[in-house]
Amino acid sequence: MGTEKKVESSTQRVESAPSQLVDKAVAEVGKALLGKEHKIRLALCCLFSGGHLLLEDLPGMGKTTLSYALAKALGLDFNRIQFTSDLLPADILGISIFDQTTSQFTFHPGPIFSQLVLADEINRTTPKTQSALLEAMEERQVTIEGETRCLPDQFFVIATQNPVTMSGTYPLPESQLDRFLMRLKLGYPDQKAERKLLEMSTERDKISEVSQCLSLADIEQFRKQSAAVVASESLLDYAQRLIAFTRGKEEYHFGLSPRGSLAMMRAAKTWALMCGRNHVIPEDLQTILPAVVEHRLRAISDDQGTGASALVQRMLNEVDVID
Repeated sequence: MGTEKKVESSTQRVESAPSQLVDKAVAEVGKALLGKEHKIRLALCCLFSGGHLLLEDLPGMGKTTLSYALAKALGLDFNRIQFTSDLLPADILGISIFDQTTSQFTFHPGPIFSQLVLADEINRTTPKTQSALLEAMEERQVTIEGETRCLPDQFFVIATQNPVTMSGTYPLPESQLDRFLMRLKLGYPDQKAERKLLEMSTERDKISEVSQCLSLADIEQFRKQSAAVVASESLLDYAQRLIAFTRGKEEYHFGLSPRGSLAMMRAAKTWALMCGRNHVIPEDLQTILPAVVEHRLRAISDDQGTGASALVQRMLNEVDVID
């Protein structure tokens, strides 16, 4: 028995404000990224959970458009870093320059010092430069020339990458992938959405229509409410069975890490709140599971990590909701 054995839940609802805010944000971002409402909701779930987002898809699928639209709708300071093979860590973090007038070194912060940072085509740069983001993404701070500098309170990284099968890419190591709460693939637009795209003059027209609909206070409040969402004992039992499944099957190269387990529960609580509930149900876990764990799993026979979706589907099909 698998996903068919879903638990019937009560219709108890929290105050309508959180779900209404989500609907407004989805509608605004949807003006730029047409026909991708579910993907937009997952992206918002990631940011509301305080996590970082990895967008992996072919060039031209709307990854950068989604990033711009999210920053505009949420009212976040935005910086874009175009990753190339010759990019250096100092180009991201910043550098101290000697000022002859004061005879002192003055620190010039890099583009990482922003609320929302778009790391565009992150896998086109070298592992040394990729690693410059590790401390920033985990600790919300960077250490430069022996001095620790804090990043903004609302600090999010949205990274885009081309499929590893494309030329000129450096695969992200597992330690880097594990810093991302979610990985999304946008896919091709449906026929109706693509027709609207063809009727537009330029892509900039879509982004210009997006208006700010949330504030930093709204995001902070949402995160506090999300932390208060309840997960019952039976729900936690189901989550543990999902986690144990990845660690006990020989098809999995390695199981889900504790960081991945925490990310799964954090995202499930946020998703429940986005749906207007103050408690998590199994469907919340099942909805966010692919985005949260696919990039953290790998099959023994899969060198490039492209078969992770099949592993997640096995989890959903073979792990019972009720023990």
